[in-house]
This record gives sequence, C-alpha cells and structure tokens, in this order.
Amino acid sequence: MSKPGALSPSLETMAHLLGAEGLHLEFPTKVVFDGVSLGIDEGDRIGVVGRNGDGKSSLLRMLAGRTQPDAGRVTVRGGVHVGVLDQGDTLDDAQTVATAVVGDTPEHEWAGNARVRDVIGGLLGDIPWDAGVRDLSGGQRRRVALAALLIGDHDVLFLDEPTNHLDVEAIAWLAAHLKSRWSASAGGLLVVTHDRWFLDEVCTRTWEVHDRIVEPFEGGYAAYILQRVERDRQAAAIEARRKNLARKELAWLRRGAPARTSKPKFRIDAANALISDVPEIRDPVALQSLAIARLGKDVVDLVDASVAYNGTTVLRDVEWRLAPGERTGVLGVNGAGKSTLLGLISGEVPPTGGRVKRGKTVQVASLSQRLDELEEHLDDPVRVVIGRLRTTYTFGAGSKATELTPGQLLERMGFASAQLSTPVKDLSGGQKRRLQLLLILLQQPNVLILDEPTNDLDTDMLAAMEDLLDTWPGTLIVVSHDRYFLERVTDQQYAILGGHLRHLPGGVDEYLRLRERERTAPSGAAESAAPASGLSGADLRAAEKELSSLERRMERLEKQIATARTALAEFDQTDYVRLGDEMARIGAWESERDDLEATWFEVTERIG
Repeated sequence: MSKPGALSPSLETMAHLLGAEGLHLEFPTKVVFDGVSLGIDEGDRIGVVGRNGDGKSSLLRMLAGRTQPDAGRVTVRGGVHVGVLDQGDTLDDAQTVATAVVGDTPEHEWAGNARVRDVIGGLLGDIPWDAGVRDLSGGQRRRVALAALLIGDHDVLFLDEPTNHLDVEAIAWLAAHLKSRWSASAGGLLVVTHDRWFLDEVCTRTWEVHDRIVEPFEGGYAAYILQRVERDRQAAAIEARRKNLARKELAWLRRGAPARTSKPKFRIDAANALISDVPEIRDPVALQSLAIARLGKDVVDLVDASVAYNGTTVLRDVEWRLAPGERTGVLGVNGAGKSTLLGLISGEVPPTGGRVKRGKTVQVASLSQRLDELEEHLDDPVRVVIGRLRTTYTFGAGSKATELTPGQLLERMGFASAQLSTPVKDLSGGQKRRLQLLLILLQQPNVLILDEPTNDLDTDMLAAMEDLLDTWPGTLIVVSHDRYFLERVTDQQYAILGGHLRHLPGGVDEYLRLRERERTAPSGAAESAAPASGLSGADLRAAEKELSSLERRMERLEKQIATARTALAEFDQTDYVRLGDEMARIGAWESERDDLEATWFEVTERIG
C-alpha cells in the first residue's frame, strides 16, 4: 500500500529520471561515499557544492555511468538520454569547430533548428566556424565543447565546472539558456561548480557533498546558505569556523547583494534573525583611515593614459584616479586590455601617451594567474615557507586588528595541521592558490591587484578568501570572471569598452547591457559602446568631472536609501503617520536618484 501523499507508481515513474541507491565508493586511502541514495526528477536543476576533494566530480561520474561504485547501483529510466560535460578538455584537435559541434550534419538541417542557432550564436559568435580546434584558446575550446553538448537531444545533462574559462558574458548566456530550456522541458540538470552566482541563478535545489554523504537543500545558493547557517546554529559548536563565515556571507546576501534584494530566495524573517548580531562585512571608515595612513592621499593617477602595441591602440585617454582604500572590479572581454590596465597601475607597462603618477609610499603587489611566487619554494614545507617571512602578522583595522601566527593564518585559509608539513610541490591547485595569496599579503602591500584569483577554489575557500580581504586595508583592484566574488569584494566596477575605461554605476548588469548594445549595433557604427564623441579638451574634462560628481551623489543616495529601508524594520508598525513620513522621505531620495541617473546617461552619451 502507498504511503499517504505518495505518488502512484505510474506518476512516480513518469517523474523520475535517474536514481542511485546505497552508493559506496572508496579509493586506497579514503572512503569517498558510504550508503548514498538520491535521485533526479523531471524539472530538477541541481547544483553540487562542497570542498575540493570531498567527491563532487566522483558523484557526477557515478551518476553518469563513467565510474562504477564499489557497492550500490545507479538506475536510469528507459529512453532517457544523458549528456556529460567533463571538467577536462576532451576535444579532438584534428577537427574544425564546425565538425566538433555539428559533425557531418548538413547546414540546411542544423541551421533550421532554432535551438542550434541559439547555441551557436550565444557561444561561438566570435569563433571562426572553419577554425581548427588545436588553434583555439582555453576559453574558446570550452565554448565549443559546451555548444556540441547543448545542441544534442539530452534528457539529463551533467555539467562539471561548466563556467571554467568562460567570461562574464558567456556565463550569463549559459545561465539564461539552461533556465529557459529546463523550464520548458521535463529534463533534469546536475551542475558541479564553484561559481556561486551561476548556482543561484540556475539551480532550484542544492546538494552539499561532505563527510561521505550528500545532503540536499531546497533552492539555489542563497537559500542553501540560509539553511546551512541554521543547521550549524542548531549543531552549536560543530564547525564553528565554517558557521561564522557562512553567517557573514548570509548577511551580505540579505543586506544588499547586487540583483538579489529584488527577488529574495529565502525567508526574510528567518534570515534576519540569523544575522541580527553580524556586523557589516567591512568597516569602510576604519579601513579607509588605515589605508590613508599607509598610503597618504595619493595612490595611482592615470591621466589621459594611452597604450599602443605595434601601432594598435589598446587603451586610449584613460582618466582614473585611484583613492586610498578603493575596491574596484574591472570587466572586459579577453583582449580588451585588462592586463594592460593592470600593468599601467603596477608600473610594468609604460604609457605611450599621457602619464601615470604614483604616490611616494605606494607598494603594489599582484596575484597573477600563474604561480610564479611558489617556484622557488617547491621543495619546502608550507610551514617553513610562511615562517621565513615573519613570526606574527596583523590583519584588520583599529580595535578590530587581529594578530595571527603563521599557523593560525594558514588555518584561516583552510590548511589542516597535517598539511603544514607538506612540500609545496605536493599541494593541490587550490592550496597553491591560497598559499600564493598569503605570501603576497604578507609582503604588506598597500595596493593589491588580483587577476582571476578564484581559480581552483571551492565555495568554502572562496568565502575564506573574501573574509580575509574584508580586513585588508588598502586599494584593491580585481579582474575576475567570477561575478559573485567580484560583487562581494569590490564596491564599484569599471569596464574596458573599445579601449576606453568606463564606470559602471549599474555594475555587472550594466556591463552586459552595454556589451549587448555593442553586438547589435549596425555594421559601420561606433566601434564600441564608448564611441568617440565631439567633445575634446576642456569640454571633455568638464563632462568627465560632472560624471564623477553624479556618480558620487548617486552612491551617497543609494547608501541613504538602504540605511533608511533597513531602519524601517525598527519602526512601530502601527504608527502610520511616522511610517508614511519615512516612506515619503525615502521616495524623495529615490526620485532624486532616478533624476541623477537620467542625467548620468545624458552626460555619458555626450562623452561617448
């Protein structure tokens, strides 16, 4: 007899796509899973999170039939087709882009399929159709592999780190495509990724892999964080450090993470209760005060700076004055000039026009995509590498400053005690990345440049890195395709468009709109979303000054509005007169902000 409320056998069969029962998997030195049972139903979009090494990719491979469990079984409903995107590169170098994506299918067949056209347009628009696979970059190869998978007729998709090597635009397109496709079909989706924005945007359920089990949570990443904080709170002292970081992240998500306040994905009352005693993630006043003390008022000024290589201008007329304590993210397509801009700031790239002025006390340090800082330490244990620099380190500002030993610092970045004696060469990619960041921070720079810092890090370690950066006083410049990280650690964003540096008051969403405008502009129109204008000389400088003033005023109003809306929760909800007056005041600020934004767009158009 069926249990009350259970689906009838026929309906249950219809809804179920794939199931696993009693999965056990172990390697010679480790049991990865023990007695895991779970399933994927029609309409499921599941994100898989967990620490590196806990078995996320192993779970995906077992469910996809790529790895056989030591015990238990995986069953797939009859007629269900499964597609898999591997984490590694499996493309055939001998193929062209066309054959890798559509094989021998005649053009009139695949060109008549709306989904195929959408995938090719969304992922391969800037990749030559007849190019050889062997000649593609890592990001281009990832797009080709994704396109080849997405045009197939699969009922269940398994994606292992699908956003690796993709830029912000490609990630946004992929998220929109998967949401649209799986909202309109009865298929299922399982995604292993460290991209928290992607998880929150795409997934309706979350599986956390930890301690040999798979723990299910309802909702995307933000909802998962809420439920995890509640779980850890109930467990009291268990995983206290992880609990505190998760609560801090929940506070950021609840109090104003970009693009989340308008569509909350977890219960507001429950979230507010759990973060009631969590302070703001950063103390901007204390950090800026300390940054000024370390830097002075002059950091790096780019004045009409331009850079050209072999007659080709990469950056033109860049006007940017970095302030002490400024935290800025930089966006742009590959080849737009992001690395050149970072080189101008660090001094590694000289301007071919204009000038770069640096403060006398500026000390720039860069976290590059390479691991050059570790080359001379490969045979040394981690503890020795850190211990050579100093015996104690101070993080934070003022009364919140904390003094840490090398061991405490390493523990804060997720190194277990046993790993402190491990030679650097034997560390995983994520561990090397964390050690690289620590070595740079311990040089005590006051200007820090991070170029794609999230590579090889799981969600817990990303939260730990963000926590560490929250207490770092100095000017921070970040280039990253990880949208969540970029929005989390920076307070403003800029984009390089057509060689021009452009401020983005609307953040990443505004950047994506500008890039869409670029793509849809008529042939022969402006070369970028920042086309040349008729302004020059004094008129141009006056317009740029006006733009800067408008941005500061909009930012100040946004803070006033956010503070006032938060304070509404403390009002007596029966005092309608006072509530009405406060809402009117907030409404006036919002109207002023909207007017300023309209003026900002007018000035932007004049400047180009």
